[in-house]
Amino acid sequence: MPYDRRTPSFEFPVYRFPAWFRYVALFGLLWLNIGWSFAAGHEPARHTSAGVSRQLAPSIGHASKAQTRTSVKARKPTVRKARRRIAHKRKPAASAQRPMHVGNLTLKHRRQAARIARIAREPRAARRPQATAERRDARPRVWAPRNPSHASLRLLARCGYTPKSRALLHAKAVYVVDERTHTVLAEKQADRVMPIASISKLMTAVVSLDARHKLNAPLNVTVQDQDFDKFTGSRLGVGSTLSRHDMLHIALMSSENRAAAALSRDYAGGRPGFVAAMNAKARALGMRHTSFVNGTGLSPRNVSTARDLSLLVEAASRYPLIRAYSTDREQIVLPGSGRARLSYHNSNALVRGGDRSIVLQKTGFINEAGHCVVVRMIVHGRPVDIVVLGASGARDHIADVARISRWLRCSLK
Repeated sequence: MPYDRRTPSFEFPVYRFPAWFRYVALFGLLWLNIGWSFAAGHEPARHTSAGVSRQLAPSIGHASKAQTRTSVKARKPTVRKARRRIAHKRKPAASAQRPMHVGNLTLKHRRQAARIARIAREPRAARRPQATAERRDARPRVWAPRNPSHASLRLLARCGYTPKSRALLHAKAVYVVDERTHTVLAEKQADRVMPIASISKLMTAVVSLDARHKLNAPLNVTVQDQDFDKFTGSRLGVGSTLSRHDMLHIALMSSENRAAAALSRDYAGGRPGFVAAMNAKARALGMRHTSFVNGTGLSPRNVSTARDLSLLVEAASRYPLIRAYSTDREQIVLPGSGRARLSYHNSNALVRGGDRSIVLQKTGFINEAGHCVVVRMIVHGRPVDIVVLGASGARDHIADVARISRWLRCSLK
């Protein structure tokens, strides 16, 4: 048989499926497609990508690499649909998302600019919210002078007031305050409760003068006026007679204990009534940490603080007799009954030395209190109170006052 190029040398068999088989296969494919679409549409939404990764992690961890890639590819459309659905829920309204453009600026920016301009035109006090003002009023207020010139009231380093010079003060407690403005210029343990010794006689003088007894009336010294606390002696013997003027004078100037004891005894209610009046006066003056048990200060239970004593100095300075008697240099008294006259001198060396800037003072000493002194001095026309407590040496308290007065005279010019 001749070779014919148009005639193939062999033929592939052609298999023809019956018509019913083709319809069944087409119906099955359609059914599977509908099932996949339904499953994808009802897939539970994942709220975050981290949640999707956590739910996919177990299947990925236990499958092979090929299976992992296949499963991730199969789930990607589902994850994207879930994220799209969440974003659609969180998406704000179109009107709020797209600002209105007016000229070169959006309406949102113009409103912000108008608000800033309005705030700038308002006074500063009007900008504060009411709640902020209420909280500010609720805070504890610290005293501050209203006069701006008071802010300059301070001890200056160029005048010698330095940390090293403060360390040279001998007293355990120090308090220096400008009386006119109540500006504290210096302090050291000002709230420490300590025995105050004969500084108590300032309160004795205040209570005695408040009683309004006749100062020219005679007052006798009795056995009850002797010192039974420290058993100290006195030149004012038992049986001596002095006027109230003289008793008050030597008690303040020279710290005569028997004179102070006689004043406290001759009081309505006796000595207990006098001590009660001293403590009541202390409470009235705001001396919260002060207590008295006698009028002489010989008991260590007469206690106070440097800050409290500045209040006592302020109150005592209102009495002209206390100012005059406490700063007098010397006084001669006649105890009567043929006794020799007695000459008393001021216990403060600064007053004896002629320092006329001191307008009120009182010294004190017992072993428990150390050497103490309170002073009111006038510095360039300004009253300043100085309280020094607990100095160990016999001249240390006076040296501290002298040092502080130099700081004041230089700083308060």
